[in-house]
Amino acid sequence: MDEAQALELAARILAEARAAGAESAEASVSIAARMHVEALAETIARLENSRSCSMLLRVFKNGRKATLATSDASLEGVRDAVRRAVAHADLVAHDGCAGLPEKVATELPSLHLHDDAVSARLETEKTQEPLELERLVRREDARVVNSAGSHYSDTNAVSALANSNGFSAAYPWTRIMRSSAPVALDGSIKRVGHYGTAGRHLDDLESLHAVAAKATRRAVDLFGARKPSTMRVPVIFERDVAASVLEDLFAAASGSNVATGNSWLAGRIGQRVGSELVTIVDDGRLPGRLGSAPFDGEGVATRRTIVFEDGVLQTYLYDSYYARKLKAASTGNSTGTGIGPTNFYLEPGAQTLDELIARTQRGVLVTDTIGFATEHASGTYSRGARGFFIEGGEPAYPIDEFTIAARYPEMLAGVDAVADDLRFDGAIVSPSFRIAEMTVSGN
Repeated sequence: MDEAQALELAARILAEARAAGAESAEASVSIAARMHVEALAETIARLENSRSCSMLLRVFKNGRKATLATSDASLEGVRDAVRRAVAHADLVAHDGCAGLPEKVATELPSLHLHDDAVSARLETEKTQEPLELERLVRREDARVVNSAGSHYSDTNAVSALANSNGFSAAYPWTRIMRSSAPVALDGSIKRVGHYGTAGRHLDDLESLHAVAAKATRRAVDLFGARKPSTMRVPVIFERDVAASVLEDLFAAASGSNVATGNSWLAGRIGQRVGSELVTIVDDGRLPGRLGSAPFDGEGVATRRTIVFEDGVLQTYLYDSYYARKLKAASTGNSTGTGIGPTNFYLEPGAQTLDELIARTQRGVLVTDTIGFATEHASGTYSRGARGFFIEGGEPAYPIDEFTIAARYPEMLAGVDAVADDLRFDGAIVSPSFRIAEMTVSGN
């Protein structure tokens, strides 16, 4: 199904909604072809090919809203879904903030989100990738004795959205990913290293050899890891772990959490809550990036939004509903069912991660975290972690079974160095950065 067909289906849903009694409505349609391959050793453990059509309908009637999702695109299936959605709207409470957005996208730039090379690849070529990764991780180091799996996946899709106010638009997109998770034997301890790469275009991905080498190194570099002493030291968050820190920060900046009292950032717009090195942006218009789109989940134009500038909180991120609740304007961050990131990232610095380590006389480099323990209302952060103890500007030895903890206001205020290793391989990404001091709990 192409863009025109997806838009035709969205228009049919809207027509049925009006006929069923909806005052206004919105229909989003996503048609996707997906492939996923997993290899273990010399065997294909899983091979999945799927084609799907998913539809999300929002109807509004007498100040009430109902949402319904379905995958049945038949005429009778669409009619049944619409009838149920309109009937549900009669049952919910009146909500003055519910409704279609006041402003929608009028210009739809080409953001280069689709790569014909993805769909043109032969299936035999795709299935060979994870098998080759399995071979490569074993060649990298003889201590690799097993694997938690090597993967290849791609998606070739069309997204369309239309509403009863006249908005109607669609765009094609692709996504491709490869990863590996070798298992190395450190005496009786199994060390698992995971590394992956993802992008919109085939050329965006790191090579098979690079993925295998980095995944293997993440496993074997932790050989002989010990539990560190409890201390207060500078902590460097390696790029992938830094991105997980920003995931919690995105949640705090979400208008939905602010409105419901579940964010430590509530009431702080215009205040300094980070060091001058903390400039965080959400930008849905970056060409070719995984979080980019010409419009959001309710047709509002995506945009570049500076959330933190030089440590000062500038704005929260909104969809239309929570923008009305908080007397603001949508930032183009609707997913259709909530608020989500586009490309949410910390702006990079000018030094490499190695230079950042070299300028740390004594500290900890965190390369992986375990568990989830963020209290969003208070901004308390705590994670189990593993990584390396830094001494004399060099990684001295691997460490694990320790906890890092602080409050987010202290963490952001303590950012004193940012690396240049930003890579857009997700919707929330970050370069590596250093926090001047955190509590490391060990022995």
